[in-house]
Amino acid sequence: MSTIAKVAERAGVSPTTVSHVINHAERVSKSMRERVEAAILELGYRPNPQAQSLRTGRTNLVAMLIPDIRNPFYPELVKTVQSELEAVGLDMLIFNTDVPGGHSQDHGREYLRQINSKRVDGLIVGDFALHGMHDALLQVEAPAVFIGNLPNRAVDSIRIDDFDGGYQMGAYLARKGHRRVAHVTGPSFFAEAMQRADGFEQGLRDHGAEPDPNLRFEGSYLAPSGQAAAQWLLETCAGALPSVIFFGNYLMASGAMAEFYDRGLRVPDDLKLCVFGDQPQLEYVRPRITRVGNAPAELAGRAARMLLERLSGAYAGAPRSEIVPCILKEFDTA
Repeated sequence: MSTIAKVAERAGVSPTTVSHVINHAERVSKSMRERVEAAILELGYRPNPQAQSLRTGRTNLVAMLIPDIRNPFYPELVKTVQSELEAVGLDMLIFNTDVPGGHSQDHGREYLRQINSKRVDGLIVGDFALHGMHDALLQVEAPAVFIGNLPNRAVDSIRIDDFDGGYQMGAYLARKGHRRVAHVTGPSFFAEAMQRADGFEQGLRDHGAEPDPNLRFEGSYLAPSGQAAAQWLLETCAGALPSVIFFGNYLMASGAMAEFYDRGLRVPDDLKLCVFGDQPQLEYVRPRITRVGNAPAELAGRAARMLLERLSGAYAGAPRSEIVPCILKEFDTA
């Protein structure tokens, strides 16, 4: 088993110098650092993380809270954050608060307790993971970044412009001549969902298409609610289907598309649709879905860099709030 003493002997330096290279590389000359790093690589030495934590006060761990591990949006966030952190030698702990399961606040409180007790170096929160308990972020001891709309601005945050994204899609459909437009929103208790809905309806209105409240269905952001929306539309509008449907996210659209297919309706020939969101998986769906949003990687990458700026001391000011613009992509379905 390799030890600091063996690394020091191989490199021809003192154990203290090896420790400096591992924990405070800036204190060691470049040539000395390279000798020690070569010896570490040759001997396969791995520092003891617990001992390092005691010496440096750092754990090299960043926690991330997500609300629903089954939703493909969140694994994309995790993947991007992980890549950014690995590049600087940090590891991740991932906690799923299970918002769809109805236990998010219980899980959120417990996970935040664990995060504080584990003394992680930082925290990243994926939007709805702490739904209804944003003030709990005021008690987090480590630097934190929130991905989504954070009204209390307790920590740094970054979000997409939900209202403008919805507005762009509403304006686009109205300019295409659609007047009988169905709208499947996200849950009304999510502020972001209502911002998308408000923007969409304002975009329709400003371009000559009055929203019809009888063609609005509140979904859950999950695929079964999209299927239920499709069933509702087919039952209530059997004689006069809307010309297009806007879904507040892709999961609901996927449930609806399955129902339409099973009922013998073809998209876009019989019915057009579009979605909010731009996950990478959509590149492999045919027909290609018209959509508005931004890639999860854009949000997650910036969130990770904001956290690293805090950890490195590059930024130590008041909590920042950044907004990522939405991009509309016209494809086959609308």
